Amino acid sequence: MGFPKGRRRIAVAVAALLVTAAVAATVYRVLAPAEVSTPARAGYPPASSPAPGVVGRLPVAPLIVDGRLRVYAAHRQVYADRPVGGRHRTTPYWSYRRWPAALDGVVASGTTVVTRWSDGRLVALDARTGRVSWQTDGPAPVGERTARRTSAATVWDPRGVVVAPAPDGRQVVVVAGAQWMRAVDLADGRELWQSYTTVTVPPGDGSDAAVGCRDAVGATASGQLITVDSCAGPAVVEFRDAVTGAVGVRWRPAGVGDELVATPLGCGTGRTGCTGLRTAAPGDDAGRGWLFGAGEPVAAPALDRPDAELVGGTAVAVVDGVPVGRSARTGAELWRRPGLPQVRLLAVQPDRVHLLTETNDLVTLDAATGAQRSWFALNAGSDGTGWAPGAAYAADGFVAVERLRKPVDPTADDQRYYLTSEPVILAAT
Repeated sequence: MGFPKGRRRIAVAVAALLVTAAVAATVYRVLAPAEVSTPARAGYPPASSPAPGVVGRLPVAPLIVDGRLRVYAAHRQVYADRPVGGRHRTTPYWSYRRWPAALDGVVASGTTVVTRWSDGRLVALDARTGRVSWQTDGPAPVGERTARRTSAATVWDPRGVVVAPAPDGRQVVVVAGAQWMRAVDLADGRELWQSYTTVTVPPGDGSDAAVGCRDAVGATASGQLITVDSCAGPAVVEFRDAVTGAVGVRWRPAGVGDELVATPLGCGTGRTGCTGLRTAAPGDDAGRGWLFGAGEPVAAPALDRPDAELVGGTAVAVVDGVPVGRSARTGAELWRRPGLPQVRLLAVQPDRVHLLTETNDLVTLDAATGAQRSWFALNAGSDGTGWAPGAAYAADGFVAVERLRKPVDPTADDQRYYLTSEPVILAAT
């Protein structure tokens, strides 16, 4: 005996509904917005100061945090490992993952790591534990950013997010998007101010469109946000109080056209704590260097060269193959280092200048005196030194460099573009 035909139809329908519900529940569990935080289970590691030399090689770019951790970026994840001088990447010390948003940028100040996501969400993590300290909404990043395998751009050159030190000791996180920017207190994520970054422009078809016209490019050491404003005419550099959002000095260098490119100088990672600026027309290497002060920026011709860097009060450049340090304020020569092989200026940090020779030796000089601090080959294992340098980063006495396969082909896939599966070499200086 079997079920009557009517009952069979009902049973089939019920079974189909149950299967559909199970599938929907599974899809929801997989695709629903979610975050997964895996905090640290071990004690916070001590600070490390390895002897000068190659520390190791890594598959992705590290951000050195508090001199104790290496923080990395993945497509939908930020995570840390230790020790800071470890030879290889190790099991994560802590990890934080979001879905479906993508990680757009990472900045750090002290023991706080701030992550910015493609949906505009800001999530601050305690570097000591990996736990979420606070999270809040902000403007979404401008456009989609595609990071290569090392994610160097995400941690070494985050866009649209800056940490500004305030005179009262506070730290302010400023995030900018296509239509607005927002400032929050680093300590608790509390909003301090908002400002629009667009102007309404009729495109010619009778409608109006909002066009981004204010770009945040960095923050000064005295707690001012640096923006380039082209909302009401030719581009102007604004200096805005990071805590209140109030615009103080609006400045435009003489002799520039309607458009202006402003490159902050003397900054820490993430273009914070900057002490100078170079201005130029778009696509023009003939720039002008400036130093920040109480009022408008002061001309600093020693920073005019497009390859000049500002370290403390010293303008450093390689001139006719010779590294030279000059007073950024007066232009007087402070030191020079003739007799070195052909070098290029690779990176700087507050007290050090890092040079790279044609044979990929790393030469580190004291920024104030030009005295040699260390000199060694950037070679890890049996990889050799027959590679081309890519993006570079320096902080807390360490230098990290992407190693690219020669000849460099920016259009190649990552397997061809990078030298090995662990293309980032890390060195202590």
